[in-house]
Amino acid sequence: MRGAWRLLHGDRVLMETTREAAVRNIILSHLVHHRGQLSVYYRLLGIPVPGPYGPSADDRDD
Repeated sequence: MRGAWRLLHGDRVLMETTREAAVRNIILSHLVHHRGQLSVYYRLLGIPVPGPYGPSADDRDD
C-alpha cells in the first residue's frame, strides 16, 4: 500500500501519491458525497438532517 500510485491522462501525470493515500482520499470523498446526497433527500422530504458530530442547524430552535 505504500507504493507509488499515479493518475494518468494519456502520458500526462495528473496526480501522484502513495496507494494508501489514494485509497483513503477516494473512500473519504465517496462517503462525503453520499452524506451530501442523503442530506439533500432529507431536506426535500422535510426530514430534519441529523448532525453527525453534535447538533445540526435543523436542531436549533432559532
